[in-house]
Amino acid sequence: MEVFGDESEGLLLPPPIFSTLPCEFTKFDKRTGVLEARFLVREGYLNPYGTVQGGILAGFADNTIGPLSMMIAKPNVTRRFEMKYSKPVTTEMEYVEVKARLVSMEERKLHFSAEIRDPDGKLVARARAVHWLLKE
Repeated sequence: MEVFGDESEGLLLPPPIFSTLPCEFTKFDKRTGVLEARFLVREGYLNPYGTVQGGILAGFADNTIGPLSMMIAKPNVTRRFEMKYSKPVTTEMEYVEVKARLVSMEERKLHFSAEIRDPDGKLVARARAVHWLLKE
């Protein structure tokens, strides 16, 4: 968290949400602004149709974009977040992989994208987020 430096004091690191939606970070490239993570698909995440609830998938994307934002920029918060779902996720998949990337930075805005893929590499959902740098 070198970007945050002394500013990380008082933050809950790691955030408690990682107890509910744990993951394994598998790759980080600060130069290209990419963070990858793997999330297990648990039965407790299923909706009545037997597929992972869309909000859980959004949480997977947010829990990858958020740490990326902290590793590459000064303190910032999510301003806008949107999801597009392409394929249902089931427990037979065992896990999904999320690849988040910094798309652009302009003034105080950080633009991110994320792709969620099944173990075969098929796209299941995409996310876009805009983060806002807090004033220094």
